Amino acid sequence: MKKLLLVFILAFSHFSLAQTAKEIIDKNIELSGGLTNWKLLNSVLLQGKVILGIKDEYPIKIYQQRPNLTKTVLTINNKDTAIEGYDGVKGYAMNYATNKLQEYADYKPESFDNDFIDWENKGFEAKYVGKEKIGNIYCYKVELIKNVNKNIYYFDSKTYMLLREIKKDETLDYSDYKKIGNLAMPFRIESSSPKKDGDYVMLLNKIEINKVFPANIFKF
Repeated sequence: MKKLLLVFILAFSHFSLAQTAKEIIDKNIELSGGLTNWKLLNSVLLQGKVILGIKDEYPIKIYQQRPNLTKTVLTINNKDTAIEGYDGVKGYAMNYATNKLQEYADYKPESFDNDFIDWENKGFEAKYVGKEKIGNIYCYKVELIKNVNKNIYYFDSKTYMLLREIKKDETLDYSDYKKIGNLAMPFRIESSSPKKDGDYVMLLNKIEINKVFPANIFKF
């Protein structure tokens, strides 16, 4: 009887953790604008500046459109220069050895939505793995797992805003959230990696949503 009771408790505990992870993700989506508004988001234009290393600083524009179209443009010496993008067919990025854009056959575009939007339909398993502090802020720590891939998300335990995302080869920190229409979006994004070769801080001053971009804006 005791053994049966222990099995029941362990099973219930696992169920509760899974429910907790779902509740945390649902709360983030609800408080950041709601699932309907996120699904009505079809395009985003991010504008601001990016800081590379200690001194290198450039104006930046990032165009994004469903389902996975993207283009990143830096202003260098008063000239707009595309450094990366995906036009729906071709993926390209700057080859800094030749200082030219180069097409990459193995380019893998990221989804327009975060993985935790409709995570269940995408085949992810969500696990709540406890609380952890980022600076002075207690965060709920949630893992999304699919096959061998695992991303870790840290949600502010008070506001439920996403503060950190840990991917396989990159950690992203989000802060300075502001309302754009009905959606809460971060205006500061900091990226770091184990090799420290692609670290940056992006400070946004303007975000526009659901703009109609020119038909050729994403073309290589």
